[in-house]
Amino acid sequence: MPAVQGTVVIDGYEITITNPDKPLWPDIGLTKLQYLERLITLSPYLLTYLRNRCLTTIRWPHGVGDTFFYQKNAPVPTPEYVRTEVLHGIRYVVADNLPTLIWLGNLACLEFHPSLHLIGSNQPVEWLIDIDPSREYEPRIGQAAAIVGELLQTIGIQSVPKTSGATGVQIYVPIKAGYTFEQLRSIGRFLGIYLTQRYPDLFTLERLKKNRGDRIYFDYLQHWYGKTLSAPYTPRARPGAPVSTPLTWEECRLLTNPAEYNLLNIGERLARLGDLIQQVPPQDLDHALAFIADARI
Repeated sequence: MPAVQGTVVIDGYEITITNPDKPLWPDIGLTKLQYLERLITLSPYLLTYLRNRCLTTIRWPHGVGDTFFYQKNAPVPTPEYVRTEVLHGIRYVVADNLPTLIWLGNLACLEFHPSLHLIGSNQPVEWLIDIDPSREYEPRIGQAAAIVGELLQTIGIQSVPKTSGATGVQIYVPIKAGYTFEQLRSIGRFLGIYLTQRYPDLFTLERLKKNRGDRIYFDYLQHWYGKTLSAPYTPRARPGAPVSTPLTWEECRLLTNPAEYNLLNIGERLARLGDLIQQVPPQDLDHALAFIADARI
């Protein structure tokens, strides 16, 4: 049977949509067409964190639960409206506009993992700490993330928790320009040492999952030049179609199942709350860096 396809026109560009009825999340019956409709809803928020960055996507051509692969080099042929940039020999897609996002969605790119720096820069755009559980279901994850947020607040840093879209929570800190990845890592190391000493049964800095027991990994190392983390508002290729979703701190404290925020309900939430990250101003980290320097840890 020949493949079914059609076209849509977005911002003046004609985009071919193939197999619109293909289930991409079979467990909830979410088809490619429905996914693309939800990407359009997400686009004003998701594109904020993809623009002018090197983008890695994860593609699931036959839907969640089947084979997948990471896409770093831009797929070919590449339409005229898709910007690409070369970094370290890889020609990355730069998702600067809605046509690019829909083109990627049609290719069954279900996850979007941008660089932590902008094109042409080696400085971080924001600071992310990954609070990563060692168990598939971790009812303490929200409380653990809240402890980190409270600790940041004590050294004068406002932050926003967001679900990773998988099992964990990431602490997102908007930052002023000019800081280095090394400086952010030094703050992260300081916090990690404190937390593992203060809460030894809850937090660990052990990188090997098999050695963590049921402790939650305080991962400050993933935030580095050349690495990626899941973008705010990216869908995730997991059962239930979860979305990496910024939360209020009250929601975070009560969180037990990050997957409750998903493609089926994210539109209503965004219409009601907007982007919680944008409600926090870029943070000045000078005081925290000076405090750590004085502590000499």
